[in-house]
Amino acid sequence: MNPFRSYRVRFAAAISLLGIGTSVMALDTATIVSSALSPDCLAWKIVGICYWLQCTSFGCSVETSVKVRHYIPDAVVSSYANTGANPWTEVRLMSAPNATAQAGGDGTTNQDHENNPLKFKNADVIGHPAGTIFRRFASQFGYTCDGAATSFMPYLLSTLDTVAWRYGVPEAVYPESLIPGRREIGGRLTDNLWGNVYPRSGFLNQHNDYETGAVIAERAGDIVTRRGQIHVYRPLLADAHDGYWPAGALMESDASTGKWQELTPTLSKTCAVFPHTNKQVQATQGDYAWALWRPYACCQRRGQTFLGSTDFTE
Repeated sequence: MNPFRSYRVRFAAAISLLGIGTSVMALDTATIVSSALSPDCLAWKIVGICYWLQCTSFGCSVETSVKVRHYIPDAVVSSYANTGANPWTEVRLMSAPNATAQAGGDGTTNQDHENNPLKFKNADVIGHPAGTIFRRFASQFGYTCDGAATSFMPYLLSTLDTVAWRYGVPEAVYPESLIPGRREIGGRLTDNLWGNVYPRSGFLNQHNDYETGAVIAERAGDIVTRRGQIHVYRPLLADAHDGYWPAGALMESDASTGKWQELTPTLSKTCAVFPHTNKQVQATQGDYAWALWRPYACCQRRGQTFLGSTDFTE
């Protein structure tokens, strides 16, 4: 069989498997890698023109190249109740229980007379494993950009961030934590308030376990996409340079800063922001995972000096 045709057949089969949301009992690396073959999440687009000064011994000229923007699955963000039970099975040992981080779960024993909506979840942010396979997939659309993440690199493990994650210190007294309406996912007036981003800890007052998992994932993503936060983590950021505009800080409900692809308990072929109206499936073990896709823009170098770029009006 022709090698290129064989690749196209395998690619088409992978896309067809993503055609509908499917239940994921155990999340493994192979499933995560195949989920990255999503044109909807990629959203590749030509957005402008870059200008370069190209000089030779015969003189100088201005060269151009197209400026493209697309999303990259930078990380897998897991949000789960039981410490050491990351739903991504191959990386569980990264966040095993330790002397300062054990147990987990809700602040209730599920008795009928109880009314305690306090939930707790751990969170891990680990570099997406798709790597070369994703780049090969994305390159079919045209020129592509580099992401900020390294596959399998831990950027945040809440078991190592005990003071901030389990006690909310010092963010519990930040204005964002105390003033209603600040940094919230959803809104009270629209009746879709999922929770508050601050304090960025593992606790949340929320009856809906799926929405709890989403808010905790958003908190973890919020931390790693900023520098200088009072947490134990590694920033998931790249430095801008000529012809390269990397993703910046994640902001809730703003797709231009990042969007989420559900990996478990259901596997989705599309991306969305929180809050969304997609069907929610409650995980029986309280464990959830999403791929965090972030936007990058870039253009191919055509000369020694970058003169600037012009963006098309959207």
